[in-house]
Amino acid sequence: MADERQKGLGIGGEFQRLTKYDRETMTGKTPRWEEQPPAYKSYPEAGQVRLPEPETAGGGPLWEVIGRRRSFREFKSKPVDLKTVSQLLWASQGLTGKVFDFELRAAPSAGALYPVETYLVSNLVESLEAGLYHYDIRDHALETVRKADLREELMHAGLMQPVLFECAAAFIWTAIVKRSRWKYRQRCYRYIYLDAGHIAQNLALAAEALDLGTCLIGALFDDEVNRLLGVDGTEETVLYMCAVGPR
Repeated sequence: MADERQKGLGIGGEFQRLTKYDRETMTGKTPRWEEQPPAYKSYPEAGQVRLPEPETAGGGPLWEVIGRRRSFREFKSKPVDLKTVSQLLWASQGLTGKVFDFELRAAPSAGALYPVETYLVSNLVESLEAGLYHYDIRDHALETVRKADLREELMHAGLMQPVLFECAAAFIWTAIVKRSRWKYRQRCYRYIYLDAGHIAQNLALAAEALDLGTCLIGALFDDEVNRLLGVDGTEETVLYMCAVGPR
């Protein structure tokens, strides 16, 4: 009966129905180990910006930080420094340990597969030219994808939300789908969205601890953001964004 009701709810209902686990459909399904892709993306020809070492102790009391967190849509026209960007990147997806062959990160991921990639648009970051960067997690560094003032382009791709023009930096998360699909098949899409939510919450709380404002953004023109990033929108596609800046 529940499945029949979901059929009438359009593509969202069909997605929930077709990605369900049940005892019968799970039988005999094993991961396609031969299809497992690399765990990291890199831009080998890109210039690299080394980030300051992140702080791994101290910081604001967790309960207070959670209680203070709010969305902000008006930022001061002031820069953030590179150390702050380093801290935010590490808190959202940085390496935090290793268990056997698994390199673990600040946010959880289904099967420790980590399909989500992080890009940064620098608008007002000290010691970092305006442009698009990719977070190299292994080296805790930024890879230069494109140097340009992208505020106008990003704002248009984000449904004309001024916060994307005014923020000091915008974090953009994509998914490399096959990194999760080889193991979880169609169920992977559920896990990918959950992973993005974990990462985004880490960023929002870390920014609050640093007395910065954030605005998490799911309303965007997917294909326009994908073009800005230079990804194909299928094998790698945008999921979510966050504007960050002084409030």
